[in-house]
Amino acid sequence: MSTLQTLDYVSIGIYLLLMAGVGIFFSWFIKDIKSYFTGGNTIPWGISAISNFMGSLSTFVFVAYAGIAYKDGLIGVVVLWCTIIPFIFAALFIGKRWVRSRIMTPIEYLEIRFNSNIKQLFGWMGLGMRFLDNMVRQYAMGIFLVTATDLSFFEAIIWSGVITTLFTVIGGVWAVVVMDTLQFIILIFVSVLLVPLSLEATGGLSALMTKLPEHFQWFSGAKSQPLWLMVYYLMILFKYNGNWVFIQRFYSVKDEKAAKKLGYCTALLLFVFPIIFLLPAIAAADILPNLANPEQAYVAVAVKLLPAGLLGLMIAAMFSATMSSLNSEFNVMSAVLTNDIYKKLINPNASDKKLIFVARLNIILVGIVVVIGSLYMGRLGGAFEANKILTGLFAIPLAIPLVLGLMFKKTNSVGVFFTVVVGILTGLIFISSTSVSWEMGTLIQIVSCISSFFLASYIFRSKDEYKKRVDTFFTKINTPLQKSEISDGDPKFKLALSNLFAIVIAASGILFCAMSIPTLSQSSGKISFYLGSACVVLSIIIKLVFTGTLKFKKN
Repeated sequence: MSTLQTLDYVSIGIYLLLMAGVGIFFSWFIKDIKSYFTGGNTIPWGISAISNFMGSLSTFVFVAYAGIAYKDGLIGVVVLWCTIIPFIFAALFIGKRWVRSRIMTPIEYLEIRFNSNIKQLFGWMGLGMRFLDNMVRQYAMGIFLVTATDLSFFEAIIWSGVITTLFTVIGGVWAVVVMDTLQFIILIFVSVLLVPLSLEATGGLSALMTKLPEHFQWFSGAKSQPLWLMVYYLMILFKYNGNWVFIQRFYSVKDEKAAKKLGYCTALLLFVFPIIFLLPAIAAADILPNLANPEQAYVAVAVKLLPAGLLGLMIAAMFSATMSSLNSEFNVMSAVLTNDIYKKLINPNASDKKLIFVARLNIILVGIVVVIGSLYMGRLGGAFEANKILTGLFAIPLAIPLVLGLMFKKTNSVGVFFTVVVGILTGLIFISSTSVSWEMGTLIQIVSCISSFFLASYIFRSKDEYKKRVDTFFTKINTPLQKSEISDGDPKFKLALSNLFAIVIAASGILFCAMSIPTLSQSSGKISFYLGSACVVLSIIIKLVFTGTLKFKKN
């Protein structure tokens, strides 16, 4: 299998410099802890939607879901489409409530909605879940880099972990969402490039469909069973809507309309792009049959088909996907450690400067723990299986009270406690059992958690003081925001942001064009040059639309 050449390392280096520049730019604008973790509630819904989309991907998609597509075909796309439902649900029901809550962290919401004991329980257990979830993402990145480079698994984990952590430290949530947007462009362009190349290598789409007819049936393989799909979709619905990063994106936009647009836009992106992402993995079943590890399918076919320079951009794009996801995770985990643990329990009078320093220190701590843990994730059976096990064991019991507590006022902290206990116990029982299928065990667990939440809340009545506090909270989240509560942000910052987008998108396009020059006689070089040119044109359009001029300073 091919390895990276000098031109690949050049393209990766230039990409990392661009990302570093974005982080440094935003570090200049951060003046308080609210800006660091919520962007001052002024993040545009379009940017937030792309950030949510990127956070839903990571290399996990190009490893775990690509493995499903390699083995069973289009069912991999159907399984990945499970991510659409949570965003539509949020757009319809709870996105506006998160915006109106004006919280800084999801754990802060749990204290307001239930009590400080629940906040502590979910704070520590939620952090544990997030650590485990991110270890799976980091593990997938390690598998990806091992396949594409000469790095050992240990070296791949260490280097990717260090780079991701440092980028998150610099610029806070604004840097995260803007880097997500720029990484989105690189990822989409490289993914689009690989589709025609992989089809060309198989003799065309019709030839591939003739060779692998079973791969082009929407429902084939073990994961196509109706009960399995229904349970997996339901599990992801709760997991995403209980995900701290998911929630952070909704309460960081300016108002209810922006939250609704954020949900629908993200759902649309997650409907369109899975087929583009996974078609090369299906083609890999013909190009590279009998791979020892199906989860290496996407990167293996990319390494085989992409020439020097473009392969480096592909590595950068895949790294972008995971870095986007982990950037977001590290930021929100640091928010909980800083705001809900350090500030509330250790130093209530800490200044904003002190809090930002502690926040950055916490990101480094999170990064170290995730890197160490990811070295051992392979023992759980691969990225997809590890994610499925950990989600069932922890994410479901933690997500159900968080989501339903936002929707149903009469539930209380006793119901939350029983939900967590019952959920984890049933999860442990079914994970260790060989007589019950995963889908049946998970369905029983979900039903048990929901039943425990409502039943315990009904049996153990709430005190009047608690009811009054909850009534106040629900009045707040059911009342539309006033104009005085909505901020449009600093005009100078908006101008600087538009200029930054235009510059970095243009630089990305020029990078694509430059890397395509040695292979302009080949299909890959031509397509890359066209994509790079389109990227430069896009930067010009962005500049004109958002600033009305091609100048970088208004008179």
